[in-house]
Amino acid sequence: MDPALIKIALGGMVLLGCIGLFFGIGLAIAAHKFAVEVNPIIEEVVHSLPLAQCGGCGYPGCEGYAIAVVNDPDVPPNLCFPGKEAVANRVAELTGKKMTAVEDQMAVVRCSRVEGRVSHKHEYIGFASCTAANLGFGGPSKCQYACIGLGECADVCPFDAIEMVENFPVVNPDKCVSCGQCVKACPKAIIELQTLKARVWVPCMTKALGKEVKNVCGVGCIGCKMCVKACPAGAVTYEGSLVKIDHKACIAYGPSCEEACVAKCPRDIFRNYDGRKVIARDVASGLKMAS
Repeated sequence: MDPALIKIALGGMVLLGCIGLFFGIGLAIAAHKFAVEVNPIIEEVVHSLPLAQCGGCGYPGCEGYAIAVVNDPDVPPNLCFPGKEAVANRVAELTGKKMTAVEDQMAVVRCSRVEGRVSHKHEYIGFASCTAANLGFGGPSKCQYACIGLGECADVCPFDAIEMVENFPVVNPDKCVSCGQCVKACPKAIIELQTLKARVWVPCMTKALGKEVKNVCGVGCIGCKMCVKACPAGAVTYEGSLVKIDHKACIAYGPSCEEACVAKCPRDIFRNYDGRKVIARDVASGLKMAS
């Protein structure tokens, strides 16, 4: 090979090496000068979290919550729902914040579309998304407040706690950590987080008038307000055409409170609640409770 070419090649390699070394040193200096010091407590909080990245705390991932709970005095230490009380106590200890009670909750679907045998007003053809179907005249169900049944809530659940049975979401209490992702995803707003200590509930969110409800659903709430009048604890109210239950007041009053309300409902939609049972719905047999 021509010695001149070899000399040129070696010179180029040396030049490239010098350029690489120059920029490497520059980057190292810049990294040192502009380095952001990480609070070691934030790292400890991150490592204490279950790292489910569910977003139930309202922050972008576990690190987002760790940064907020360490730096913001108003952010409580018990927002990690998957971690429950054990993680909340650890976060409180690390941040020096006062620990408040952690209430066990689970998602409940306040709809009895299958049991009430609500039929379709049209067949939906389109994206398999509840949000998309809802844009088309409120979905295919004759009850405009009913579950659409395309499983968007099940798709977003990071813990696989929702199973679609007969096109209806069934929440598994053993897997549900009350992260709230399904609540946010439901375009009908019929999924709520409810305390496991609740004694009663109303699996219906219709705002329609009684006559209309009877025409489309065999069990839906007709807004008769008999439960409101019957509740001895004053725990049941009727607001915005919906039955509202103050579970704390109901629990504090005792078992006699729930029995009075349940007995008075003419549609049997005001019911005893046991969050530790899986509610399974079947078109043929209606509502079934399975342990």
